[in-house]
Amino acid sequence: MAFNTLNHGLCLSLVIAFTIVHIAMAGDPDIITDFVVAPNVPVDGNFFTHTALRSLVGADPPTTFKVTKASMAEFPALNGQSVSFAVLQYPADSVNPPHTHPRSAELLFLIFGTLEVGFVDTTNKLYTQTLQMGDMFVFPKGLVHFQYNADANNMAIAVSAFGSANAGTVSVPGSVFTTGISDDILAKSFKTDVTTIEAIKAGLAPKA
Repeated sequence: MAFNTLNHGLCLSLVIAFTIVHIAMAGDPDIITDFVVAPNVPVDGNFFTHTALRSLVGADPPTTFKVTKASMAEFPALNGQSVSFAVLQYPADSVNPPHTHPRSAELLFLIFGTLEVGFVDTTNKLYTQTLQMGDMFVFPKGLVHFQYNADANNMAIAVSAFGSANAGTVSVPGSVFTTGISDDILAKSFKTDVTTIEAIKAGLAPKA
């Protein structure tokens, strides 16, 4: 399918996502004003408009997994509104590694391709599903989850809505292996040896 068709699907997904975001679980405290504005920031229609996602329309597809966020950091008007948004692009055979969002559930809508998705609950039970275009899947708040595009030839695109302006993302590989936890502690925890831990860390190190 031509990439301009994907762009059409992406635009359609933006409309749909704004209708589904309100059913995501809210995770932010209530505010006592209509909206929150930083000091000395002018407030007009521009303040409530976010245009950065225009860069996705007509752009070449990424070569590695890419997430484009519209959270409070990128769109300050979301502060206090308990909503945020992300566009996720998965090249063929790419993965969004296991991670959590500590402050919100995630409601994912697949607009192109197929995805293998799953999460693990607090009893260590794994729930998985193969999503087709048009499917939705909810990842409960704070639980470890992942997405994988198993198609070796075609990309996948999804949009996700969050019930927090700042859902947060904690990468499982990153938080465990790239934050300075002792190799000895990790080796004991994973019942392996330090050499194996060092090899994993090397694989996760930023590429020059």
